[in-house]
Amino acid sequence: MTFLLAAMLLLILTGCAGNSQAAEENTYTQIDQETAKQMMAADDGHVIMDVRRQDEYDAGHIPGAILIPNESIGCDSPEALPDYDQIILIYCRSGNRSKQAAQKLASMGYKNVYEFGGIIDWTGEIVTTEEEDAMDSVAEEEATEMQITITAGEHTITAILYDNAAGSAFWDKLPLTLPMQNLYGREMCHRFGAGALPDDDAVDTGYEIGDISYWPPRGSLVILYKQNGEVFEQQPIGHTDDDVSFFDGMPDTDVIFERAE
Repeated sequence: MTFLLAAMLLLILTGCAGNSQAAEENTYTQIDQETAKQMMAADDGHVIMDVRRQDEYDAGHIPGAILIPNESIGCDSPEALPDYDQIILIYCRSGNRSKQAAQKLASMGYKNVYEFGGIIDWTGEIVTTEEEDAMDSVAEEEATEMQITITAGEHTITAILYDNAAGSAFWDKLPLTLPMQNLYGREMCHRFGAGALPDDDAVDTGYEIGDISYWPPRGSLVILYKQNGEVFEQQPIGHTDDDVSFFDGMPDTDVIFERAE
């Protein structure tokens, strides 16, 4: 009986090794939680992965984290992680299960696996599933109220306008077709002229790819499609999560702004 169990265990381990896309010596990188926070702030397509149980995740998790319990990770790559080059940031409760999960993923061939310990030591934001669902519900309601489409040539994307003075005023002007210039290798810009939209003093000096912003001094409406590290004052009035990379290299063109149906 002992021999039979040992043989079955060897067969299972051999099966996993046969399906692996990397050698067994492949491993993950362990980082501290401050480094993890810095990596989470980057717009690089990373994923935050919680490997605890469903009940633990529901009781409180890092915002945006996906749940893939450690016990569910076997020989095959998880469906939620199709990209072997994607940056994966893994945590659990205390750091034990996250190390196990990180090594399993690394052994499968995932190249950018980072383990940063347990949520019991986390000093950043934590949200319950109930709270996250409530926030998603509010976001959906806002999206329904001021959702727009933006069309440039053959490309159409969807965006949300914020419920601030400039965003609401721009909504009231739609539909619009605006001649936009491709400027500074980062933005499509249309200059209405000073005073075109209200200035509610909600000025931000940083931006994310996909932000739609207003610059009051020249009444500039901009769609930010590339991050070049520059910091400048602007008033966020909306955002799109769609891919805006097609603007990179696009010549000056007419862009159509419409209310989504």
